Amino acid sequence: MRGLAGLALSLSILAGPPAAADGAALDALVRAYPEQLAGYDSTYLIWRDGTRMPLSDGQPYKGFEEMLRHGSILDQLRLPYPAGVGAAALVSQSDPGRIRNRAFFDKMYGECWRGEVSPQLVSVIWLPRSWGHTVRVTAVNGVAARLAEISAELDALPASTKRHVYPSAGTYNCRTVADTGEPSMHSWGAAIDINAAYGEYWLWPRAASANALPTEIIDIFERHGFIWGGKWSHYDTIHFEYRPELLQNTSRLTVEPNVLHPPAVENTVLH
Repeated sequence: MRGLAGLALSLSILAGPPAAADGAALDALVRAYPEQLAGYDSTYLIWRDGTRMPLSDGQPYKGFEEMLRHGSILDQLRLPYPAGVGAAALVSQSDPGRIRNRAFFDKMYGECWRGEVSPQLVSVIWLPRSWGHTVRVTAVNGVAARLAEISAELDALPASTKRHVYPSAGTYNCRTVADTGEPSMHSWGAAIDINAAYGEYWLWPRAASANALPTEIIDIFERHGFIWGGKWSHYDTIHFEYRPELLQNTSRLTVEPNVLHPPAVENTVLH
């Protein structure tokens, strides 16, 4: 399986307690969701409605599998996402983005099993000149608007390139992840799967080379705030999800004590 040595190194980094000097990753989180987040202090993430959500669950020595199922807000920010399409960025070494704090995303987008996500879904015509079918994603955080921009850029690519992105294999789906039992980003309406005919998935590995995703596609998604599942050790090459906080800063997470940090830029966007 790809990237196991790198994954082992990442797990050794995650094993210790959090450092305490640099809040770059939390700054990136607050900048990424300016309409929702007000700032943070040494203990809590602070939402604009006044909600204070614990940054840590007080369990710094969880194993990776436990983090996948019960990750804290700090946990979900620790693994740096290798943005870009250079050779180093395309080598899977860890699972940045697969650790998700359920309470954080339920508050952000709603809980689908309670019917809270569906009212926020809007339709986006996916590659209108090439495919023209609609997909449904959340309007929260401008996800639908960004996906429409991505669609327009992909539609302008050569036919041999854009065939990788349609038909879509799915967007909103109120379901859990197969190996963790935790909600998928699809359950919050903030993810899209592209053409499954060209995909590779870690549970069902197959010969790769012919199915390699063109880097132009990865670049377009990342410029609009979507990370790619093909950069995970547990790879899923048709999967993209909206995680702009992981694309703004790749520093490891640390926190200054007893300071409330407001967002540095009120309306930061990635594109």
